[in-house]
Amino acid sequence: MQTAAASFVRQGRKIVAIGRNYSEHIKELNNATPNQPFFFLKPTTSYLTSGGKVEIPSGIIAHHEVELGLIIGKNGRDISQADAESHIAGYALAVDMTARNLQDEVKKKGLPWSAAKGFDTFTPIGSFIPKSSVPDAHNLNLSLKINGSFKQNGTTADMIFRIPRLIEHVSSIMALEEGDIILTGTPSGVGPISPGDSIECELADPSSGKVLDTLTFSAETRQGGYHFQPA
Repeated sequence: MQTAAASFVRQGRKIVAIGRNYSEHIKELNNATPNQPFFFLKPTTSYLTSGGKVEIPSGIIAHHEVELGLIIGKNGRDISQADAESHIAGYALAVDMTARNLQDEVKKKGLPWSAAKGFDTFTPIGSFIPKSSVPDAHNLNLSLKINGSFKQNGTTADMIFRIPRLIEHVSSIMALEEGDIILTGTPSGVGPISPGDSIECELADPSSGKVLDTLTFSAETRQGGYHFQPA
């Protein structure tokens, strides 16, 4: 399971991103709290490995959202919460980049978010972390710094819907396949990154004091391609 899932960036078929799974993040964006897990999809072409550069399209306000990703190691459909753990191969530190001004515009029109979430380089991703290295996925610290200053600093203990419930819900709608990743939501503190910024993220286990992974990237202006024009 772990050998195959370790190459999830190359082999995974989908990125399933859970929205509104931390109450303080819901409040900061003035969103409604869902009564069941809510998710959207991102293309795997949006992956950016550590050390790369997020390309910000012309006119876009790009926001960072640091997240814990869980990597599926075994195919499944209609997975029960009791069986969810057996489908997890490991974890990864990730950032769900969002074109916030584009997202705000399409939300007002009741249109999909795909473009706002799916730009190339809009899912910075860390290394594969084996499940055996994470004693409790609901007790991990997530942080993000821009140019050395903390912007997000939260804990997975604050998830509204815990990981077994997320796996149950998503797999009740679509089959989960080996190498897929579920991004489990972001704590509060989301905000913009600008060309020239340096971003550093960290995933740590407070019970042991161990840093499980770091993820670094920078930002630059995308040359060519999409240009945001408000309606």
